[in-house]
Amino acid sequence: MPETAETPVQRPLAGRKAQAARNDERILEAAREVFLADAAAPIAAVAERAGVGISALYRRYPSKEALLRTLCHDGLRRYNTEAEAALRDSDGWRVLVDFLERVVDADVHSLTVHLAGTFTPDPSMMPDVVRSAELTDEIVRRASASGRLREGVTTADLGLILEACAAITLPDGTRSAQLRRRILAMLVDGLATSGKLPGPAPEPGEFAHRWQPRR
Repeated sequence: MPETAETPVQRPLAGRKAQAARNDERILEAAREVFLADAAAPIAAVAERAGVGISALYRRYPSKEALLRTLCHDGLRRYNTEAEAALRDSDGWRVLVDFLERVVDADVHSLTVHLAGTFTPDPSMMPDVVRSAELTDEIVRRASASGRLREGVTTADLGLILEACAAITLPDGTRSAQLRRRILAMLVDGLATSGKLPGPAPEPGEFAHRWQPRR
């Protein structure tokens, strides 16, 4: 089939879009590494790590806050994706364990907790925030209905478990992942045991203050 007059114009555009997508992927990966090491690092350090010009970075992310917000929103979406995948199982207890393992392996909480308070959450994130709460509530409900979940365990308790695993950080990423799974296995055993839990459960919104911008 003969080429139309517009075909040569479309091909370079597709190439530029592909390059922009690759640059964006490099920027986000570099930003994760840079800000996990130092949340106060300048945005120029991200451009240097990503191997892109600062102007190219600013075309995609007009400010450091916009970049931080995108990183955390991506982590929130990943959390929801893993929760939805775990909920496909018909066994309520397996849903809980699979969910915890998936989120720990995805290393979602290392970044989101580390960056809390360094940016102002955007209203566009709220649907995913609401969705994450609904999914986690459903996971706890099913685990409780299975008869294996310890009495008194709440949705907020799962967040603390995930944060505890994310706090294990070594220079060797593979070793960090191994130790996180080891600790998670111990914590899961605690979720399945009997006995009254000490102290009151985390209150709804008790940790919301961390998302307030730091002065």
